[in-house]
Amino acid sequence: MSTLTPREIVAELDKYVVGQDDAKRAVAIALRNRWRRQQVPGELRDEIAPKNIIMIGPTGVGKTEIARRLAKLAHSPFIKVEASKFTEVGYVGRDVESMIRDLTELAVTMVRAEEAENVQGKARMVAEERLLDILLPPVQSPPVSELEVSDDSEIKTAEVIILPPEAEPQKKTREKLRQLFRSGKLDERLVDIEITERSTPVVEIFSAAGMEEMDINLRDMFENIMPQKTRKKKVKVPEAYEFLVEQEAQRMVDMDKVVTEAKLRVAQHGIVFLDEIDKVVGRESSTGPDVSREGVQRDLLPIVEGSSVNTKYGIIKTDHILFVAAGAFHAVKPSDLIPELQGRFPIRVELDSLGKEDFVKILKEPRNALITQYVELMKTEDVQLEIADDAIEEIAEIACYVNEHHENIGARRLHTILERLLDEVSFNASEMKGVKVSIDAKEVKRKLEDIVEDEDLSRYIL
Repeated sequence: MSTLTPREIVAELDKYVVGQDDAKRAVAIALRNRWRRQQVPGELRDEIAPKNIIMIGPTGVGKTEIARRLAKLAHSPFIKVEASKFTEVGYVGRDVESMIRDLTELAVTMVRAEEAENVQGKARMVAEERLLDILLPPVQSPPVSELEVSDDSEIKTAEVIILPPEAEPQKKTREKLRQLFRSGKLDERLVDIEITERSTPVVEIFSAAGMEEMDINLRDMFENIMPQKTRKKKVKVPEAYEFLVEQEAQRMVDMDKVVTEAKLRVAQHGIVFLDEIDKVVGRESSTGPDVSREGVQRDLLPIVEGSSVNTKYGIIKTDHILFVAAGAFHAVKPSDLIPELQGRFPIRVELDSLGKEDFVKILKEPRNALITQYVELMKTEDVQLEIADDAIEEIAEIACYVNEHHENIGARRLHTILERLLDEVSFNASEMKGVKVSIDAKEVKRKLEDIVEDEDLSRYIL
């Protein structure tokens, strides 16, 4: 559990998300409150519910990124769900529980990977011995019975192993092979390894409740019934070693411990990001699919307020999972949600639309800044890409202009503009080794001005 203070959480989020201070403060407080709840005496701890958040703002302003970075910061299981998918044709109410099942599956994978990392040292030692056994099969010697006579003249039989004369030279050869392997001198050598294959039949189930509602997991059942097939595969020594390390690490992982820890993490620290929550809000005056939309809200309600969901790993309680909802809320307002659901999202945060200054910061400041990404991509082709400050200003100016005159897609507009600007360089980079490419404001105008001025063209291209 993260022990960062709200101020430290905001500082960490600032490294990846530009602006949106109110939203960052809200999620920082929500995360810190989780740590505070763990310090509260047991009886009261279960009574303290998480303060779920609704983020209101247009697309491309950082709603998803804030929630994703928050989960990464807290090492929490995190899943993003499009609320609008529950309004699709054939929708069944209980399907909303699938997001908790997916979250649990993700948590199990996360914890299994952590446990495998913890036993990596032991796994590498065992894998090395197995690899040496493949390279130089050990000499087998049957045990020989010998008579032992104790002080009280009682005769005992003991099993002893008498090593054959060739065992000692083989031991020296094995150690030589170990040194050669560690120094990388066997990297080009091919060895045979056995790979297990499971032939699980594909089964499609057509039912009102779908596969999710079945008590028996058919896939697991068939995997246990169907015989395991093994086949030999010829691979190079390093690849064989990594395969054996992974195999040994999986064997050493205690799956009971993994499942217990994963269930705890989901129930106490899980984060569900419900995107497009405004798409399941219908106006009172309208008819048709809005009945289904209100139905989605009513099915989301028990999950958000706290219920028990049956998963393949056992029952998961959703009482303390943090739900972060987000939506543009252009045509509707948060107050149009059903009253019961409104009460379960007490914190409302409005995110600002992005302007030119924000775009300049997005291009330059974050650790994963777009300019940095393109510079590093070109470095792989030995091309030195430089984008001047005046060029960045011009790109930001164009992004603002296109967003104002067409659909406002926020910072995502920068991706389309940069792709168009660097299209030629990206295509020819493999033939430009050692070349330095500098882009200034004039170059940006030359490549993009005609497209921006032609409204029909910019609508299609940018």
